[in-house]
Amino acid sequence: MATQPQPQQPASTYSNYQHFLITTPAPFVAHVEINRPAKLNAFHEAMWLELRSVFRQLSSDPDVRAVVLSGAGDRAFTAGLDVMAAAGGDGENGDGARKAARLRRHIAEFQECISAVERCEKPVICVMHGISIGLAIDISCCADVRVCAKDTRFAVKEVDIGLAADIGTLARLPKAVGSQSWVKDVCLTARDFGAAEALAVGFVSQVHESKGAALAAAVETARFIASKSPVAVQGTKELLNHSRDHTVEDNLRYTGVWNAAALQTDDLTKALTSGLQKRKPTFSKL
Repeated sequence: MATQPQPQQPASTYSNYQHFLITTPAPFVAHVEINRPAKLNAFHEAMWLELRSVFRQLSSDPDVRAVVLSGAGDRAFTAGLDVMAAAGGDGENGDGARKAARLRRHIAEFQECISAVERCEKPVICVMHGISIGLAIDISCCADVRVCAKDTRFAVKEVDIGLAADIGTLARLPKAVGSQSWVKDVCLTARDFGAAEALAVGFVSQVHESKGAALAAAVETARFIASKSPVAVQGTKELLNHSRDHTVEDNLRYTGVWNAAALQTDDLTKALTSGLQKRKPTFSKL
């Protein structure tokens, strides 16, 4: 795999975003950077609302077949929630039930914004480096593939600020990692863990010497995925995510219904023919 990031071209259709930089490092590959490095890419509300918009647009963009997600700067993928921005509360009066209703709606919208990464039809490869704590775990758990630099410092930090993680980590991390004991260890203690430990438990699938090397590897993987049939790739992501949350019997039934439509694609003939003829297939946009 490549060891240096590839030259990137700005994606003009994504130029209106304030907190994210979207470029095209390879054909049909989008690179999304969390772009607040001076604040360690910490999130405030406008950022997670914008994250949802970015990934909704990517999901339906026929010129995108794979996505790489990283954080700008050398110090952090993201330091999580900008606690200074969040510290003020809603400032509204009302009884407990009304305050709870407002908070429930706020949490639900926040969850939906982060879940947009998972719901994106295109595979998402998350590249982490440096400080990757709190919301970094929520976001990365939504990705399909996670890689990191060896300097990455992870933590599920929420208990240290007086709450149970509520944006997705407690729902997704146990399904991303095979050990419930390890998951409860890091979630209950809020302790740091490093790249080697993340690799050992399967939270990440690759560790690289630097952010640049990790990003280059992710772009190369995304480029390889983008060369495949988009019908096949998007169907595979959909069916794997369904399998995670359903029984084998339910998933087999869903797969049958899905492929009853998907098998009618011309991509199947193109892939088979190109294999026999020893040439690279070209697939239509989806």
